[in-house]
Amino acid sequence: MKVALITPASRGSHAGNRATATRWAGLLRELGCRVRVAQSDADADGCRVGGQPPDLVLALHAVRSHAAIRACRAAFPACPLAVVLTGTDVYRFQHSDPEIFLDSLAASDALVGLHDCLAEDLPPRFLSRLRVVHQSAPPLPPRAPRPVSRRFEVLVAGHLRDEKDSLRAARAVRDLPAQSRLCVVQLGGAHTPAWAEAARAEMAGNGRYRWLGDLPRWRVRQWMARARLMVISSRMEGGANVVSEACVAGLPVVASDIPGNRGLLGNDYAGYFSVADTAALRELLRRAEAEPAFVERLRQQVLARAPLFSPAAEREALARVIEACGLTL
Repeated sequence: MKVALITPASRGSHAGNRATATRWAGLLRELGCRVRVAQSDADADGCRVGGQPPDLVLALHAVRSHAAIRACRAAFPACPLAVVLTGTDVYRFQHSDPEIFLDSLAASDALVGLHDCLAEDLPPRFLSRLRVVHQSAPPLPPRAPRPVSRRFEVLVAGHLRDEKDSLRAARAVRDLPAQSRLCVVQLGGAHTPAWAEAARAEMAGNGRYRWLGDLPRWRVRQWMARARLMVISSRMEGGANVVSEACVAGLPVVASDIPGNRGLLGNDYAGYFSVADTAALRELLRRAEAEPAFVERLRQQVLARAPLFSPAAEREALARVIEACGLTL
């Protein structure tokens, strides 16, 4: 089976869409598919696989890949099309660019969501097309670093951008009592120069905060092993792979109470705080520092979710998407 896998992120990008496309290309090849990864500005010829029309088009991002979706639908009218819905698709562009968003959904044979609560925010007429694929993560290496005792290091991993509310954890550890060991380590490139300047200004005025910039994947995984806690403060998420990685690593998470986090961690998870609520996040972080039993409760909850995020489970979910498009592997 020939699969054209479309992503808005360029080769070499550390963006989540590119990481998903790269991982899915490998999983689809394990299922016996031939895969071509194309960028969302590609025309229909750029989506051919080995010079031949694809048997399936799988497009990440309904809005940013809209032109490629329309080009493939016109050039390959009999070819099934699956559209993968991102957080910005559902929680931003559905409202700011509804015509483009809905046109991509109408063009699809199947829709792919990355978390279990996505159906709450989709038009009901499209729900029968929806399939969920949980993004997988590998386990940490056996010789990974361990937490240091002199600091209670809290990790924030992800590009600095508005959707991530990226400096919320840094603000939550300002002006803590001197005896507190809490500190925040932030990883990820700045989406704009203004975000880079904001992070540098925060470091200058907040001794409990460090921004280390965009690091390679193996360095991020080292920090996940070393941290005592991870904060996901996003205002919107389509199903962040970093949550999957934390669960597989047994890294407790404190997360904003949004559908994209609840759809991965579960409605009964004990580590939620209200979006953009610095005081509530500070209270959870101080509780984590003071109560090892609370941290252990969060650890057991993320470990209970870890089987959802195995590569085998993700591969099987992709196979079900292919079957939903009327194809047989």
